[in-house]
Amino acid sequence: MSRSLVFALCLAGALWPIVPSVSATAPASRAPRNAVEFDELFQQVKNWGRWGATDQLGSANLLTDATRRRAIALAKTGISVSLAHNLMTDKADDNGSPFEHTMLGANTMDNYRVSYHGYAHSHIDGLCHILYKGQTYNGYPTADVNTPGGCVKLGIDNLKQGVITRGILIDIPMLRGLPYLEPGTAIYVEDIEAWEKKAGVKIGPGDAILLRTGRWARREKVGPWPVARSAAGFHASIASWIKARGVAFVGSDAAQDVVPSMVEGIGLPVHILLLTGLGINLLDNQDLESLSATAAKLKRWSFMLTIAPLAVKGGTGSPANIIATF
Repeated sequence: MSRSLVFALCLAGALWPIVPSVSATAPASRAPRNAVEFDELFQQVKNWGRWGATDQLGSANLLTDATRRRAIALAKTGISVSLAHNLMTDKADDNGSPFEHTMLGANTMDNYRVSYHGYAHSHIDGLCHILYKGQTYNGYPTADVNTPGGCVKLGIDNLKQGVITRGILIDIPMLRGLPYLEPGTAIYVEDIEAWEKKAGVKIGPGDAILLRTGRWARREKVGPWPVARSAAGFHASIASWIKARGVAFVGSDAAQDVVPSMVEGIGLPVHILLLTGLGINLLDNQDLESLSATAAKLKRWSFMLTIAPLAVKGGTGSPANIIATF
C-alpha cells in the first residue's frame, strides 16, 4: 500500500505575521522591555560560532552519547505517551490551516496535506524558520539560506537521525493548583525554579523542557480562541537562564511565547531568541495533558523523549509525533 504525502512547507519567516507587541504589563524591572533591550539580550545569549562557523545543529550539539544513555535509562516502566494533538480538520479560531485527508482510488490510498506552522498542529521548527535582522542562526544571511526550493542551510533534515534525550515537564498549572493558565500569563525563571523544587528535578545540559500552560485543557473547557493574540507562555527574560542551563530543546502546548509579548516593538521574542539566537529547535503545540496526568500518577516529571521529524530536505520544520517514555 502506498501513500502520497504532500506538505505545504513554509519558508523562513512565514510562520505567521509577527506583529509588534504593545503590551505594557511587564514589571518595570523586567527586561527586555523594548526593542533596544531585546537586541542587547540577543547579542548576549546568541550561540553564533560556538560550534564553528559552518554549524547546522545549534543546541542539538549538546546531545552526546552519554546524554542519550541517561535518557534511555529513564524508560523504566515502558509506559509511552504521545505529545501530538490530534490533527485538526476544522477551521477554528486557533487553526487557520486545517489538515486535509483525501482518499484516492478505490479507498486503498490517501493523500495528506498540511501547512503545519502556526498554532494548531504539533510540530518541530527547523533552525531556518525564523530570522532576525536578515540573518538566521549562526549569522547566515537570508539569501544564503532561503530559496524557493527550501532552506540550503539549517533545514530540518539535519535532525534526520532523530533525537533521544531527557525530557522534563514543567507543569505551571499544577504548581499553582490550577487546571490551566489564563491567556496572557507570563512564566519567569522563578516559576521554573519553583517547579524544579516541587518536582525534585534539576534541568541541565542536553535536556528538552516542555512547558504546560494547560492550553488544550482550557480549549476543551471554553472552546477555541485566537491563541496568536493571547496565550500563556515564557517571558523573553528566560533566554539567559536557558543558555546557562544548557537546554537543548524547548517545547510547549502553544508556541512558547507569552502573547502579548511584553516587549514593545517585538513579536514572538522567545521564538527569535531561542531559534535564531541560541539555535534551539522548538516543539510547538504539543498536547501535554496526557503527559501531565501520567507524570502525576507516577510522580515522575522526567522521562525519555524521542523526536523523529520527517526527513524533508531543506524543510523549515516538520509535523511530529513526539513520544515520552517513562
